[in-house]
Amino acid sequence: MNLNKVILVGRLVSDPEMRSTPGGQNVCNFRLATNRIWVDKKSGQKQQAAEYHNIILWRRLAEIASQFLTKGSLALIEGRLQTRSWQDSSGNKRYRTEVIAQSLQLGPRTAEKVIPAQKSGVSSEEIPVIEEEEEEINIEDIPF
Repeated sequence: MNLNKVILVGRLVSDPEMRSTPGGQNVCNFRLATNRIWVDKKSGQKQQAAEYHNIILWRRLAEIASQFLTKGSLALIEGRLQTRSWQDSSGNKRYRTEVIAQSLQLGPRTAEKVIPAQKSGVSSEEIPVIEEEEEEINIEDIPF
């Protein structure tokens, strides 16, 4: 049995970038930072380290992310790992491991930012989970 599943909760490092493939599919990417906190056994000092993850969202998830997420937003991402390779302009082979999002849960919003759902009477306590339909994506359609 094989399993390729990633669950991340973190904050966006920058605003999402929305693009379209030549075929007209929306694709959005951003970097997500997750923190790890531990106590050093020798010194007893609290330590912290950050990991940065490349997140890719397709179709409706891409639209929602670009509309509602901004730098610093909290988000929960569920998806799968995918590594792609290419040759750079110098002829070197490059690799990038990305999280292909299949589900997105938006974190709480600050008071200055009003969510359209709040205008329609939906409680701010209800944070929607948005799942992507499972469809194979051609890696050559990725515009970056």
